[in-house]
Formats: sequence, structure tokens, C-alpha cells
Amino acid sequence: MTQAAAPRARCEISEAIQGCARGEQAALRRIVDLEGGRLMGIAQRMLHRRDLAEEAVQDALVLVWRRAVQFRAGESSGRGWLFAILRNRCLNILRDGARLSILDDAALAALQDGRRGAAVASIDALGDRVALKDCLATLEPRARQAILLAYVGGFSHGEISALQAVPLGTCKSWINRGLALLRRCLS
Repeated sequence: MTQAAAPRARCEISEAIQGCARGEQAALRRIVDLEGGRLMGIAQRMLHRRDLAEEAVQDALVLVWRRAVQFRAGESSGRGWLFAILRNRCLNILRDGARLSILDDAALAALQDGRRGAAVASIDALGDRVALKDCLATLEPRARQAILLAYVGGFSHGEISALQAVPLGTCKSWINRGLALLRRCLS
């Protein structure tokens, strides 16, 4: 997507969410057309299984349809709202061990290593001209890693605390302070 097309797409997503709130089925199709690929990519990166990713995207779209009336276009971006719903759905799937229980311990360890690797490598996937990449670079390395593990890898604060061998409070502080710095940097 070109830089000129990005603001138009963001506006279209907000309008489509508002269309869902009015019960327009075509609006939900528009969301899928605009963001379906990204939604699936994020879900697969977080869950590392196509079947779970498909389930997460479907569940997220159902939630978008049902909760569209709660969306406030002036208060947040449609894309951010949409991806927050998907991220929360993916985290719920990861926390629900029943779907992962069919995997043996080695497969679960590989899944966790894959999530960790995807989170750390995600910064490299951002383009050179992306403001988020520049802002992430200003953070302390451990805070940056904690944020990436939480928001890209889908790890809980407790898991990040264990991975980084720091107290839970320290981990939460890094994430909270880092997010505040990112907000200021991006505004």
C-alpha cells in the first residue's frame, strides 16, 4: 500500500466499522477485503498454527460485527480497534491450553520459541521509513524486547518476566513506561 493510500484505507476501515454498527453486511466484507490478509498474518505470527489463526480471525470478525456500536471513530483508529480485538482473541486462545494440549512438550517449546523469535524479529520487518521503528529504537533494549514480546509474541507479563529473568513488577514497569514513551514519540 502506498503512503498516500494508507490514510484513505484507515478512513475506509472506520467507515466500514460504522457500517457494521448499522447492520450492513457489505461493510464487514469491506473490512475483510481491506485487512483480512493482515489479520491472518498477525494471528498466524502469534499462534503459529493456521487452524488456530483462522479461528481467531473468524472470532475477531464476529466480535467486530457484534461490538461495532461500541467503536468511537473520533476517539481511536478503526485499524487499531480491529487489531486490538484480534490480539485479545489470540491471547485468549494461547491462554486456553485445551487447544494446545494436543501438542507434546517439545512441540509446545518450539511454539514458544517461534513466538519469541517472531517478536524479536518483528522490528526488522518494519520498513526503513516507519516511525514506529524509529521510536522503538529509542527505548532501552530490555523494555523494547518486553513490548515486542507482549504485543507481537502474545506473551503475558508473567511469561515475559520469566523469559527476561526479572521480577514481574519490573517487567510491567518497563512495558508501561515504554508504551508511554512510544505514545509521545508517535504523536
